[in-house]
Amino acid sequence: MTDAEDRKPQSDEARSAFTPPPGLPSPVESESEITSEFAVPEGLTVPRNDSGESETTSEFAVPDGLEVSPPQPAEAEGSAFSPPKTYSARHAPPAFTPPGGTPVISITPDVPWQDRMRTMLRMPVAERPAPEKAAPKPEEGGPAVPRVLDLTLRIGELLLAGGEGAEDVEAAMFAVCRSYGLDRCEPNVTFTLLSISYQPSLVDDPVTASRTVRRRGTDYTRLAAVYQLVDDLSDDETHISLEEAYRRLAEIRRNRHPYPGWVLTVASGGLAGAASLLVGGGLLVFVAAAAGAMLGDRLAWLCAGRGLPEFYQFTVAAMPPAAIGVTLTLAHADVKASAVITGGLFALLPGRALVAGVQDGLTGYYITASARLLEVLYFFVGIVAGVLVVLYFGVQLGAQLNPDEALVLSERPVLQILASMLLSLTFAVLLQQERHTVLMVALNGGVAWVVYGAMRYAGDLSPVASTAAAAGVVGMFGQLLSRYRFASALPYTTAAIGPLLPGSATYFGLLAIAQNEVNTGLAYLSQAVALAMAIAIGVNLGSEISRMHLRIGSAEKRRAAKRTRGF
Repeated sequence: MTDAEDRKPQSDEARSAFTPPPGLPSPVESESEITSEFAVPEGLTVPRNDSGESETTSEFAVPDGLEVSPPQPAEAEGSAFSPPKTYSARHAPPAFTPPGGTPVISITPDVPWQDRMRTMLRMPVAERPAPEKAAPKPEEGGPAVPRVLDLTLRIGELLLAGGEGAEDVEAAMFAVCRSYGLDRCEPNVTFTLLSISYQPSLVDDPVTASRTVRRRGTDYTRLAAVYQLVDDLSDDETHISLEEAYRRLAEIRRNRHPYPGWVLTVASGGLAGAASLLVGGGLLVFVAAAAGAMLGDRLAWLCAGRGLPEFYQFTVAAMPPAAIGVTLTLAHADVKASAVITGGLFALLPGRALVAGVQDGLTGYYITASARLLEVLYFFVGIVAGVLVVLYFGVQLGAQLNPDEALVLSERPVLQILASMLLSLTFAVLLQQERHTVLMVALNGGVAWVVYGAMRYAGDLSPVASTAAAAGVVGMFGQLLSRYRFASALPYTTAAIGPLLPGSATYFGLLAIAQNEVNTGLAYLSQAVALAMAIAIGVNLGSEISRMHLRIGSAEKRRAAKRTRGF
């Protein structure tokens, strides 16, 4: 192949007007000729660049004689969560620093852990200081964070399933985490879901775990054991390993109830009989109310064994007391049928759930409060359905049930005080409380009825105001007793409010509705709702008043959330 064949064919531009005239030698023999208007004219000398680099011809070229510092090497691209260069793990800054500085908090160590943890939880996150360092647990290399969070969730599950308030459950979860050195944790409690998040520092990824509460049961003995476990974990002098805590928690779950089933049935009968004495009944009324309540309790157990929901259990349990009262009326027996039916209703009214629901609402846990109050509404509707069915058939059969009996209440102070104490004692047994707490609860219930009777009968005050004041005394004494025992306040308050429950107003409202007097019935039911709210608010207010006088360090350490004031 010749050189002419190897040479590339010339383009049209090569044959343009810029081609040298004939007779002039071409400037480049072996390469393609430069025919652009940017070609260097002949005779113009261009300085050669001997450095081997390409020449800079841009208008942004650096002028001669100007020295420019060499560019810094580019920083490697990283994540937004990468630690800054100025960050030192050994001298780490606090997680949250408010503009006004970190407040100094000194919480008295000998204060119960409930108040210490509630103090931390009620502070805004941006103002919450790093708490004092907890004593290290005897774990090699420290416990694993997921296992600590799992233990915390299991403890919170038992407390929430036992009826404890959302704020107290969060305080217990916070205490368990801090006892194992997890300071920056945030528990969150709703009606059926518990979650907790732990973030070691601002530059570390958070660890989050959750647990669902699917089954609830009333056992205050188990609740007290869980509180004791949390108290031991929070004690700096008691070093409990993670394995030991799991073992104790498993024992608490396996513990049998302190009272057998037949004792609970007898206790329900005694509660109904004592309630019938409070509203003016005699010995025959006591026996009839007790028999109806025990029969309803057994029917409810039968429905529970068949897997029926609690709504139907309450409906079935409300029927026997109403049926016995209607039967005595049809038999023209010289008894107060209203007292029999009212006594049976006392054993069914969900006072525990009502108090917990209102307490959650007052402390700012509105989702949990709404769910609890909705549960109370369903239970109440079940009771209403069961009683209304029996009353309707009783009225159709000609039973002369008189709503005006609500205005005829005999004042028997000594008998009513003893009946209120018996009612609180049997209520405590139904709640599966520890045996050494039953006597204190009975005394607290007696004090509550003395306050109510003095204000309602001697002072002739409103029943709502009298009920609220008596419930406040119950909440205050219950909170002080729980602090003395370093336990939950529920066992000392829930059973003691039994004598104050609005059983009579509920019955007479249902009776009026069954007799087609809807307006009168709604008025009675509205009174029952007002009394129930007065009980719940009074218990919570009494508890808060007792906490205000507890020594926590200083007054401003227990600030609650600031509510909106119109904006």
